[in-house]
Amino acid sequence: MKAVDIRNLSQEEVKAKLAETKAEYAKLRLSHKVSPIGNPIQLREMRKTIARLSTALK
Repeated sequence: MKAVDIRNLSQEEVKAKLAETKAEYAKLRLSHKVSPIGNPIQLREMRKTIARLSTALK
């Protein structure tokens, strides 16, 4: 998710998206530890998205 898209969301939508993304990230990390996922760069992108969402809340 790009910063421009995040700025267009309301604060409540950002909070919901942040919670959803954190849950997805936790699942993906667990599945990656069990058996390597096809695209490990996806983990990095999700971390960056979480950071962008957190920054938008401040």
